[in-house]
Amino acid sequence: MDSKYRLGIDIGGTFTDAIVTDNQGRVVTTLKTPSVADAPEQAIFNALKQLQDRGVDTKQIDLFVHGTTLGVNTLIERSGAVTGLLVTRGFRDVLEIRRLRLENTTNLYGDKTPPLVPRQLVKEINERQLADGTVLTPLDEQELLAAVEELVQQGVTALAVSFLHSYANDTHEAQAEQLIRERYPQLFICRSSAIWPQQREFERTLATVMNAYVGEQMGSYFKRLQAGIGQYGVSATLLSTMSNGGMMTAARAAAEPVRTLLSGPASGVIGATYIAGQAGISQVVTFDMGGTSVDVALIDKEPAYSTENQVGDYPVIIPAVDVTAIGAGGGSIAWVDSVGVLKVGPRSAGATPGPACYNRGGEQATTTDAYLHLGILQADRFLGGQMRLYPELAEQALTRLGSQLGLSATQTAQAILDVATANMYAQFSPLMARKGVDPRDFTLLAYGGAGPMHAFLMAREVGIRKVLIPPSPGTLCAMGCTVANLRNDFVFTFHKSSGHLQDGELLSQYSLLERKGRRWIEEEASGGVELEGTYVIYSADMRYEGQAFDLEVTLSETEINNPDGARLKFHQQYESVFGISQPDAEVMFVNLRASIVGLLPSKPTVELVQATGSSKPAELRSIRFDGLEHQAKVLSREQLSPERRISGPVILEEYDTTVFIPPGFAIYRDAGGNIIGEAEL
Repeated sequence: MDSKYRLGIDIGGTFTDAIVTDNQGRVVTTLKTPSVADAPEQAIFNALKQLQDRGVDTKQIDLFVHGTTLGVNTLIERSGAVTGLLVTRGFRDVLEIRRLRLENTTNLYGDKTPPLVPRQLVKEINERQLADGTVLTPLDEQELLAAVEELVQQGVTALAVSFLHSYANDTHEAQAEQLIRERYPQLFICRSSAIWPQQREFERTLATVMNAYVGEQMGSYFKRLQAGIGQYGVSATLLSTMSNGGMMTAARAAAEPVRTLLSGPASGVIGATYIAGQAGISQVVTFDMGGTSVDVALIDKEPAYSTENQVGDYPVIIPAVDVTAIGAGGGSIAWVDSVGVLKVGPRSAGATPGPACYNRGGEQATTTDAYLHLGILQADRFLGGQMRLYPELAEQALTRLGSQLGLSATQTAQAILDVATANMYAQFSPLMARKGVDPRDFTLLAYGGAGPMHAFLMAREVGIRKVLIPPSPGTLCAMGCTVANLRNDFVFTFHKSSGHLQDGELLSQYSLLERKGRRWIEEEASGGVELEGTYVIYSADMRYEGQAFDLEVTLSETEINNPDGARLKFHQQYESVFGISQPDAEVMFVNLRASIVGLLPSKPTVELVQATGSSKPAELRSIRFDGLEHQAKVLSREQLSPERRISGPVILEEYDTTVFIPPGFAIYRDAGGNIIGEAEL
C-alpha cells in the first residue's frame, strides 16, 4: 500500500465525517465524530486524533480536502460581520428592492427578508459607467474615503463595493479598493467585479455582500484550522470544496467564501456521481439525509448545475451543483401545532443536545428516537458501538408527545416516520415535475447518516423501484472531497445578437475567459497540488431577442468558432425544453461562460469492501413497523454476496449508518460492494 494518504472531511450540522484513502484509491478507514458548533475546526482535530489512534500516520497526508457549513450557517443565523456597502449614487436601495417577486405566490402576507446590510450602512458614491464600460462620471475619491470613514465609525469591519456596470469595466471598483486598502488595511474588502462580474445588479451586489458578510469568520476559521492541523503533523496544502463540486485552496476560500456556501451538498453529489458511474447507472436521484435536512439532486451521467440556487432566504447567482433541500433529517424534532396536528421539523436537535436518546439534554422526540423505539436502531451498536443510545429516554420523549395526540409511544414513533416521509414526498414530487423527469425512471442513491435508513420508505412512497446504497454511505460527502478536481467558473456579460457578431468575436472573448481560468489553475496548483491535466467547458446563456429568460447551452470548440453552429444548438435545446423553436429568429448571446477543470491523478478505482460474502447466519430482531410486529433479519454488508437476494424486512448494520429494507423490497450486493434494492412485484 502507498504510504501517502488523501484525507476528505465533511463538516455537517450533527456529525463531522472523515475518510482516508491511499493514492491508489483504496479506503484505509472512515470515521464519524460529533460536530462542534462553536468551534467547527475542533471536530477536525478530534478526527485527526482518532485517525492517529487507528494507526494512520497523519504526517503522510499529502492531500487534505474538506467541506464546511460554516459560511451557510453564518448566513442563515445572520451572525456575520457588520458589513457596509458602497454603491453608485442613486442605487442605495438595490438590496431593499430585490426583484419585486413574491417568493411564495400563495402567501400574500409573507414578510420581506431583511437585507444583510441595513440601509444606514449603504453609502452612495459619485461615479458612473455606462453599459458598454464607458466612464460617464469619474470616481469621487474624497467622497469615497469620507463615506468609508463614516462606516468605520459605525462599527463596520467588512466592506462590499458594487458599482453600476462594473462587470463591463472594473476600473472604478479596483481604484476604490486600492484607496480603501491603503487607508483602512484592517477592513475585509471585496468588490463585485472580482467576485462575479455578471450583469444583474441585485444578484451581483448580493453575492459580493454575502462574501463580505461571512469572510471574516471564514478567514479566522481557516487560520485556526491551518495552525491546528500542523500540531498533528499534517503539512499538506489545505483545500476546500466549492459549491460547483470542485475545490480550491483554503487561502482562496477565505478570500472568496461565497463560492463555498453549498460545498457540503455538492461534495456528496460528486461522490454519488462517481459511485453511480462505477455501478454502471447513469440516471440517479441522490438522497442525502443527515441529522438536519435532506438534500436531493439529479444526475444524468453528470450532475446538473444551476445559477439560481437559494441559500437560506437569498438567491446565489454563482454556478453551483443543483441541490435542493427538502423534508426533515434524522435529528428533526417532532411537535404538535396549535390545532393538534403532528409536525416533524424543520427545527433539528443537532449534535447538542441531540435526540432524546443521545442523553445529552435533549427532551423532545426526533426521527432517530422513533427508529430506536421501533427496534430498527440497536442501542448498543450505534456508530459501531462507540456511541450508546438510551431507549428509555426515547420512549419517555415519545410518550410525552403521544399524550398530546392520544397515541401510545409506539404509535407516535410510527406517526413520526409517516409524517417525515409525507413531508419529503410533498416537496419531492413537485420538484421532479419542475425538472421534467419521472422519478420512476431513476435509481434512488441514498447516503448520509440517516439516508439509508429512510430511503426505502421514500422510494415506496414515490414509486421508485430501485435503490442503491454505496459502501460507507455515512461518509460519502467526505469521499466526494477526495475525488473532486480543481474547478472554477468564469463569466463575461456579452449581450450581443447573433446577427451583429464580428468574425472571430465569440472565439476572442472565450479565449480571454480561458486565459483567466488557466492562470487560476496555475495559482491554485502552485501550492503543491499535483495535476495530470486540465480541460475547459464552454457554455453561453442564450435567448431569442425580446425574451427575459435564458437557456444555458454547452458549446464545443467547433461551435465557438462557428456561431451558426451555436445558434442551431440553441434552437434544438429550446425545442427540447419548450416543444417549439423559431429557427429564423435572431438569437442573443447574453453571458459567455467557461469552467476550467484541473484533474487530480489516480482517482479511486477499486471497491471499498471485500466482495466475498460471509457465511455467518443472520440474526433475527423483533421490530414494529406499519402497525405490525415483524421478525427482521439483521445482517452486515459483508454477509451479502452478489448471488444472494434477501427480501425485507432486513436491517443492515454498519459503522456509519443503518440500512432499513421494509417488506416489499429485496436486496443484493453487487461486485463493487453496493447494496442494490429492488421492489418486488
